[in-house]
Amino acid sequence: MLDTKDFNFFESQNSFDFKGFLLKILGYWKWFVLSLILTFVYAYNVNIRKEKIYGMESHIVVEDQNNPFFTSNTSLIFNWGGTSDKVQTIITTLKSRSHNEIVVDKLQYYIKYLKKGEYFYQDVYGEVPFYVEIDKNKGQLFGQLIKIKFLSPSQYELSVDFAESTSTQVIQYSDLSFKPVNVSAGEFKKVFKINEEVDLPFLNLKVIIKPDALEYANQEYYVRFDDFNGTVAAYKGIDVSADAKALSVVRLQMEGSNKYRLVEYLNTTVDVLRKIQFDSKNQFANNTIRFIDSTLKEMEDQIKEAENELKEFRRGKNIFELEEEGGSGLLSAKLSGYDVEKDAINRKIAYYNLLKNYLEKTTDYSKLPAPTVAGIDDPNVIGNISKLIQLSAERANMSYSVKNKKLFSDFDVEMESIKKVLLENIASAKSALNLDLSLINRNIAKAEGEASLLPENKQEHIKITRKYNLKDKIYSTFLEKRSEAEIVKAANISDISFLDRAKDVGGGLRGPKTSINYILAAMLGFLVPLLVIFVIILLDNSINTTDDIQKLTKIPLIGVIGKKNTENNLSVFEKPKSPLAESFRAIRSSLQFMYKKQQKEGAKILMLTSSVSGEGKTFCSINLATVFALSEKKTVIVGLDLRKPKIFGDFNIDNVTGVVNYLIGQKTIDEVIQKTHIPNLDVIPSGPIPPNPSELLMSEAMAEMIEELKTKYDYIVLDTPPVGLVSDALELAHFCDATLYVTRQGFTKKGMLSVVNEKHKRGELHNISIILMVLQIRHITVMVTAMARMVKVIMMNQLSQKG
Repeated sequence: MLDTKDFNFFESQNSFDFKGFLLKILGYWKWFVLSLILTFVYAYNVNIRKEKIYGMESHIVVEDQNNPFFTSNTSLIFNWGGTSDKVQTIITTLKSRSHNEIVVDKLQYYIKYLKKGEYFYQDVYGEVPFYVEIDKNKGQLFGQLIKIKFLSPSQYELSVDFAESTSTQVIQYSDLSFKPVNVSAGEFKKVFKINEEVDLPFLNLKVIIKPDALEYANQEYYVRFDDFNGTVAAYKGIDVSADAKALSVVRLQMEGSNKYRLVEYLNTTVDVLRKIQFDSKNQFANNTIRFIDSTLKEMEDQIKEAENELKEFRRGKNIFELEEEGGSGLLSAKLSGYDVEKDAINRKIAYYNLLKNYLEKTTDYSKLPAPTVAGIDDPNVIGNISKLIQLSAERANMSYSVKNKKLFSDFDVEMESIKKVLLENIASAKSALNLDLSLINRNIAKAEGEASLLPENKQEHIKITRKYNLKDKIYSTFLEKRSEAEIVKAANISDISFLDRAKDVGGGLRGPKTSINYILAAMLGFLVPLLVIFVIILLDNSINTTDDIQKLTKIPLIGVIGKKNTENNLSVFEKPKSPLAESFRAIRSSLQFMYKKQQKEGAKILMLTSSVSGEGKTFCSINLATVFALSEKKTVIVGLDLRKPKIFGDFNIDNVTGVVNYLIGQKTIDEVIQKTHIPNLDVIPSGPIPPNPSELLMSEAMAEMIEELKTKYDYIVLDTPPVGLVSDALELAHFCDATLYVTRQGFTKKGMLSVVNEKHKRGELHNISIILMVLQIRHITVMVTAMARMVKVIMMNQLSQKG
């Protein structure tokens, strides 16, 4: 039946030793230093090799600038919607492709001016002493560096490296077309004069020196012609946003490597927008003026014809008699008044018919003339026409930059609703005008009835006068409307004004983020080795600390041995006052206490074994024996690792005769014992490698050798084969008073302790203790801690024994 104690081993395995983990990490401090050095060197190189990025900004104000001459008499509508609508329209326009194409084309930013730096080609636009003038209808070398070296103030050398290529591409900026051109492989070089036309198959330009250029001789610069659409796409990313607190203020921001370009582009893009917006604002007035001009041109001939007809009729007649006799003058004035009123109504009806036809058959409403040209002053009609023009213009601008079909459908729905309202306004207005027209027609018919009673001569005079007065009145009205439109147009001002123009006042550096790069370098320099170490520790199945031993076995830890400080294994003898020697003395004290507790008298036999070869078993055997010998105890080391004999080398003795020779009866005990240069310490080497080492160690001769050695020595140290590989050490265990199982930090596998636990549990290994070999400096704290624990245990045991 299982006991809860059976699970203690697994519980101890699963518990996380943070302190031990931290000590292990600190042991890899060289990794962290190396990693940090590498990441900081990389960050430094990134920082110095990257172009500096600057940020520039400008602010504009968007307001409804009402025309100071805008009155009820000059009711031409130029102002589109409220400020918030304008702000959104302007933000969208500034980001639109069509707008940025205009700005890029105006500034010719597809032409790059560069200078070779230490790590990259630097954009020196605005700093170069020249500029190039190109013919857009001719091809320019696309995407390749064109070197311009000024040989003197009046000459320069133009060179292009075509390498091994025999063809290249040229771009024609008039239609943005590309075409291949054959060239000669290698480097092209030719000297030109300043302002001379460069006419080459792959290049057509003129280098012009700026008026303020100084000392440019022997200077080298580069010119490159880039893709127009790619350049527009780069500047299309301008950051435009409305101020959260002042919605009429718009902030424009740009980032780039050349501050001059940024400043110039920010200011130019606003100037272009102001011109476009101002032209749009005057469009209604221009439409009205064009409409009036075309009408006046047609009426000039009609007025002349009516005037000539009136003069011809009056020739040779008494004018006063025609106008005054029988009240014909008053009747003529009345009829002329009725004619003017009728014409005004007819013009309104004609405008409404034109507007209705326009709404039903056209989608571009930007060319509609003002309703006031027809004498219409209905605020509903005027306001709806103005709103329709505004929406139409906004939709046209957005078509270049916005691909959201839902947004367009929203505009279409809104415009459709306005069209429906206008059509209803037109219908109701025409109904009212038709009633007015019927009334005027009745009045005219009544007046004409009165005129029919007059003499025929006077009737004809009234008819001709009515015709002339009507034409003259209409002409005067249109002239007045045209003057009003010109006044309003001249008084218009833009709704966009600069609050702060973009300006280079120093600073503005946005990148590279050197501090952030160094912070990232520090983080990576720490995290990368940390992760690697964590994986190593996670996959590590070796014993590294005393806690590992305590978790895996109940066998006591008798000592911790530090790093070897000599070239050979005689560390205690060569440096008897070293910390390593003291650790062996601590083990000797623990063994002596163990022997006293066992009440062991006479010679003491100590066996050292391990899991596998290479864990330091022979090193511990030699130095423990040296400690016993230095305390004036006769000590012998017996090399019983018959398969891999190696204990003899450190004492400068041979391995010709040894244990094997004694066990097979060739030599006596005295003949196999060899003296060493260490007082009180003898060595019996293994001798020649036998074919049957296990059988020899199990023979009666082995027991006889042990008995003989007991009579000669105080301490007998048996250096045996690893218990994890062969069973030789188990055959010798019954001879021993104590067994030391040697483990090595980072070498002995944790699973090997389960083998020792099982053998100890079955009684095959008795009085067994463990030694931990700490062979790495980073774990010196492990050794100190273990030694302190051992001293504490020894003192407590001594006190309990005395008690």
